Amino acid sequence: MSADPTVEQRTAEPASAITDAIAEADLARGIIDGDEASIAAAYRRWAPLVHTLARRSLGDSREAEDVTQQVFLAVWRGGRGYRPERGTLAGWLVGITRRKIADALSARTRRTELVGAAGALLVLADDTRARPEAALDRVLVRHELAKLPTPQRRVLHLAYYEDLTQTQIAQRTGLPLGTVKSHSRRGLHQLRDGLGSAAEV
Repeated sequence: MSADPTVEQRTAEPASAITDAIAEADLARGIIDGDEASIAAAYRRWAPLVHTLARRSLGDSREAEDVTQQVFLAVWRGGRGYRPERGTLAGWLVGITRRKIADALSARTRRTELVGAAGALLVLADDTRARPEAALDRVLVRHELAKLPTPQRRVLHLAYYEDLTQTQIAQRTGLPLGTVKSHSRRGLHQLRDGLGSAAEV
């Protein structure tokens, strides 16, 4: 007759924990050494956690996907910076995730401020009697918009004249959300610079 199953279970659990610890130690060494298989294994194991943390903080699945990619890109580039004696691999990844989330929130704030500033230039008063120079402003804005590369011009047109969000623009155009954000940011910078130069003339 076999021994008490609870005794067998108790003896099996520490062995499993030791195996997991060894596996994580091997994974950590691989990441420190820049081993692609170890980084891929870490991605499979912890990407869902990273994505969940990012989605909860940002409220946007696509931005969470961007953050998840950035976290594991940081792991690939900076794996030598991991110090096992300072904490677990999962804790290190959570720390990187928090920094990337903070970066994403900061970038979102900058985009909002930039969009607001450029929007003030784009959304011009229609009452030309109260402000006769409004007609000239509209001409200048259209002129500067026409100078932009087609993708940037199209993204800004959809944002300001059709009042679409960046996610809606991505869906409408079939472009990745990151590309839409990039076109928007570059286009706004160029538009702002062009209107600033025109104002100085």
